Amino acid sequence: MIRHCVFFRFRPEVPQDERDAIYAGLNALVGRLPGLLSAQFGPNASPEGLGQGFNHGFIMDFADDAARDHYLVDPDHAQAGARLVASLQGGRDGLIVFDLEMNGA
Repeated sequence: MIRHCVFFRFRPEVPQDERDAIYAGLNALVGRLPGLLSAQFGPNASPEGLGQGFNHGFIMDFADDAARDHYLVDPDHAQAGARLVASLQGGRDGLIVFDLEMNGA
């Protein structure tokens, strides 16, 4: 299984309803794209203070590399991703992506 972790910095003026709409667009891919098992979204809740300004994020679980790779080139993902990037401080520089191979998951 692949755990796709995306962390980002929303611009402060992006309203909650736009943030919710971005999450809904990404979440709509669950069940539509083969092998996209789940998605979870939300603000950074860590008390450690080490988020370096990355104040929100989401995690998607994919059955395998092929499912993740299909998601990466899907046009609906591209559209949802573009909407997300447009709302970030610094555009693409306002996000980081990290994929974990979940052995035994």
